[in-house]
Amino acid sequence: MDQKTRRISFRFGKAGKFAPLIVAAAVSVWAAFSQSNVNGYVLAFFAALVTGVIFVKDEKAYGEALVYGLSKPMFAVIVLAVILAAVSGKLMSASGAVQTIAAYVVAAGFTGKLFVAASFLITCLLAFATGTSVGTYFVVIPILFPVGVMAGAAPEFMIGAIVSGAAFGDNLGPISDTTIASSATQHADLGTVVRTRTRYSLPAAAGALLLFLLFSETTEGGAAIGEAGGSAEPVSLVMLAVPAVIIVLSLMRKHLITALSWGILAGIVLGLISGVYTVDELISFPGGFSVTGVVIEAVSGTAGTVAMLIAAFAFLGVLEYSGLFEDVRKLLERFAKKERGTEAAIVLSVGILSMVTGVISVAIVALGDLVNEIGEKAGVNRYRRANLMDCTGCIFCFLAPWTVHCVIPAQQSAQFGEGFAVAPSAVPFVNYYSLCMLAVLSVAVITGYGRKSKEDI
Repeated sequence: MDQKTRRISFRFGKAGKFAPLIVAAAVSVWAAFSQSNVNGYVLAFFAALVTGVIFVKDEKAYGEALVYGLSKPMFAVIVLAVILAAVSGKLMSASGAVQTIAAYVVAAGFTGKLFVAASFLITCLLAFATGTSVGTYFVVIPILFPVGVMAGAAPEFMIGAIVSGAAFGDNLGPISDTTIASSATQHADLGTVVRTRTRYSLPAAAGALLLFLLFSETTEGGAAIGEAGGSAEPVSLVMLAVPAVIIVLSLMRKHLITALSWGILAGIVLGLISGVYTVDELISFPGGFSVTGVVIEAVSGTAGTVAMLIAAFAFLGVLEYSGLFEDVRKLLERFAKKERGTEAAIVLSVGILSMVTGVISVAIVALGDLVNEIGEKAGVNRYRRANLMDCTGCIFCFLAPWTVHCVIPAQQSAQFGEGFAVAPSAVPFVNYYSLCMLAVLSVAVITGYGRKSKEDI
């Protein structure tokens, strides 16, 4: 489809154009203050889509915009990953492996704040190695999150540590899509981009680690283990093959869907051979038009998250067709005059677009050419531009409660029971890496920290 045809107009000018976005923001804030689960954000995006019908002039083009958003490859990947990850996580949690690991962790005294800090570091390493934050959630949360809660860490701080580690890996990982996109759009050498980015990411990571050690809240770990039910069952540890297979295949650069699928197959086979599961426990047809078992329970449990993703990606198509990206580009040009003003404009525009779209690489690619152009005019070197764009995305996209970085971790936490559930709106406040990066980036733009002339690179 030609880019020129990707336009829809609204009644009442800009007021009508921004009405769906305002509705989405308003309902999202309502859901956040009400400590809603994922379903609150489902309502926010569907309300925005319905609002758009009222104001749009060409309803056929509006429908095409919805379909365009849903046709994005990222949509299919994330939806399938959510479902498959739920199955792999359920295989772990229902087997007793999590309770067994937690019992050993508590016995060793590796509990509370120490476990939260360790979870942050483990997630940092895994996300850095695999280059995917979303994929890291699916591997890490089913194991570290429930074990940490059972070991005395408050649920929200465990999720905060994992999301923070994923943000670090997404920010600094040389094979991360955001690192590749930021370096490619600014025509910068990837290795130098990673090297210079450590000026921002390492201080932010150090700050986050310190905050987790100092301020993570704790609970009664033994009570959590008892609530989860069951005692230590060493045979259940065979199910660790599920995340092991997923991690190994991810490190081998296999597709996320492929890695998750092989992890599930390994879990089913080993679960049956070891006696951890019977066929009926995995899936059963008891009659009466019903299906039961671990697999279908996991799939059914993703309904809210999948509905939210459908509405969010459809809404993203509307935003693109409405010309929002061009509006942000114009905003960038207006403020980009001198070096510091240009850097602030880059942060502002990428921040807005990454929050709205919920995908950092989309924001980077959409603004890449313009950032390159105005950055050269203002004397902001290519490595500085690449780092500002990526670091900004890893702040605002990770702190917006309606993005996958808050919704998916919240959905993953809820599968372990009410006592484990974390609301999407709570995640930004415990994502210490993104909060520390916000401080680092603010200092960098204001004081010039990390800024070098073209001759210095």
